[in-house]
Amino acid sequence: MTSMEKVNAFRDARNWRQFHNEKDLALSITLEASELLEIFQWKTAEEGRQDIDAIKDELADVLIYAYMMADNLDLDIDEIIERKLIKNNEKYPVEKSKDNKATYDDL
Repeated sequence: MTSMEKVNAFRDARNWRQFHNEKDLALSITLEASELLEIFQWKTAEEGRQDIDAIKDELADVLIYAYMMADNLDLDIDEIIERKLIKNNEKYPVEKSKDNKATYDDL
């Protein structure tokens, strides 16, 4: 069973799809991402990493909601990631961006 199938099975067993419209899923992604960020608040990156179990939980929540949104919109996650990587490769060519943290408009 794929991750998407497991997420859908969990959701469908509880009849929650009715509550998972795209607006609410986008909100939930943002809220869970904020909870992930909160783990690092007032800490160095190294200090935040020490709470790896909380990081795993919050990152999983972000991904689960993202998977549900992709499913609602009938999007293939591998396909949209590949598409975005192609776009990013064009915006950030290796010869200009390697070892450079500048955004694409500054390259």
